[in-house]
Amino acid sequence: MVAKVLISDPLSEDGVRILKDAGFQVDERPGLSEDELCGIIGDYDCLIIRSGTKATKKVIDAGKNLRVIGRAGVGVDNIDVPYATDKGILVMNTPSANILSAAEHSCAMLLALARNIPFAHESMHRGEWKRSKYTGVELNGKVLGIIGVGRVGGEVAKRMKAFNMTMIGYDPFLPKDVADSLGVRLTTLEEVISKSDFMTIHTPLLPETRNMISLPQFKMMRPNARIANVARGGIVNEDDLYTALKEKIIAGAAFDVWCDEPLNDDEKKLLELENLVTTPHLGASTVEAQERVAIEIAEHVAMYLKDDVVSNAINAPRGKLDAQTEPFMPLAERMGSLVQQMVGNNPLDKIEIAYCGGLAGKQTKLLTVTTIIGYLRNIIGSANIINALPVAKQKGIEIAETSNDTAKDYSSIIEVKFTYAGKTRAIRGTVIGGIPRLVGVDAFSFDIPMSGDMMYVRYKDEPGVIGIVGNIIGDAGVNIAQMTVGRSGKCAMMFLTVDSNIPEDVVAKVAEAVGTEDVKFLDLAE
Repeated sequence: MVAKVLISDPLSEDGVRILKDAGFQVDERPGLSEDELCGIIGDYDCLIIRSGTKATKKVIDAGKNLRVIGRAGVGVDNIDVPYATDKGILVMNTPSANILSAAEHSCAMLLALARNIPFAHESMHRGEWKRSKYTGVELNGKVLGIIGVGRVGGEVAKRMKAFNMTMIGYDPFLPKDVADSLGVRLTTLEEVISKSDFMTIHTPLLPETRNMISLPQFKMMRPNARIANVARGGIVNEDDLYTALKEKIIAGAAFDVWCDEPLNDDEKKLLELENLVTTPHLGASTVEAQERVAIEIAEHVAMYLKDDVVSNAINAPRGKLDAQTEPFMPLAERMGSLVQQMVGNNPLDKIEIAYCGGLAGKQTKLLTVTTIIGYLRNIIGSANIINALPVAKQKGIEIAETSNDTAKDYSSIIEVKFTYAGKTRAIRGTVIGGIPRLVGVDAFSFDIPMSGDMMYVRYKDEPGVIGIVGNIIGDAGVNIAQMTVGRSGKCAMMFLTVDSNIPEDVVAKVAEAVGTEDVKFLDLAE
């Protein structure tokens, strides 16, 4: 049966041609409302969208035959990815196709802001000639602060270096030598905010980055500061941005992305400001980028629909693995997430993944990639099997994969050794009865399910500690589901699974009561 593809947002003809040449039935229906989309989506195997269409639960439920949703772009904010995953629908994006276009647009916004180009243009078209009113500032010798020195931020740094700018950056996951090679001095977020003449944002929108720049941060900025955002709406609080610009707390801003697109009525008050440069989410809107995203999503959709080859996946694939390795996919991702949470804001230097026992000699490459996806999940927000390894490499992380026929006490074990801040640590996991289990950390051995909310405490092995920890957590109204303790020499390590989040102040209370700094709450939810 011929697969049917629905394209509900404008897509370059090059991408459409690839899908048609692959033998699919392709229908282009841009501009559909949610109800109109729900009315026809049931007939299609694939839905390809850009930023206009929202793949909501309602749309996904109506897509009875949907096998894949393809996003011709990077962000998947407009797709309910967890729900699509629950329904067995693969979600793809194009993680690298618009990097250069986004970087160039960021530079253009900074230049337009510095020289008042949009305002002067509008004035001239009114027949005016007001040279003094639109006097700008030079970039030469100014401090450029880059929040998120990743793929796009790094390309911006390369270009703005030519303007003789002093560049500082905040990126807790980027090794110093990578930043040095770009000419960016890594520092704290506070210094970037307080010392920059110009600032540009290149972080994903995550719970940790939402409203990262609000009124307290604006008040830290220099009065001559100018800020550009071509990343994601919501990283900067728009109400506070209005206040900062209206009250001249900062000199100006240039924004391409918004919390609501198109702008809602409340956001439109921003358009009244004379020190705000605006564009309607044009970061990826170049002929070249549109062709790249269209071609890339079409090629990868075709590979999946014709040959079940999974690529550019946002949600981890499950169906094409060896029967012996497939159960280890959730374990691998959670181990990667555990590594990231144990490392915290320290850059990771090396990660070595060893497959022991029954896993030795198997096709484990996808497990390795999945481990890296777990590590990157809370760092870049859109890690997938295509971009995980390149992003890790760009961040200076050395990745090694080994195997060993021996797995002590278990038929198969994954061991992840990781090096950061001059020290090497290790975690070990296995799968029993389909359940991922943590069986060791460093020299400590134990056995506990690896999912949901967890906490660990490393402490001096002495009587009463288990009771102290249990009482503090219990007094906070958090129920302990399971607990295990491993011992090594004069030290012990306790792991707990709990039924709800443990607040930071409770974690701090445990650390103080036990007399240790090595205590953390962990979120290992998928």
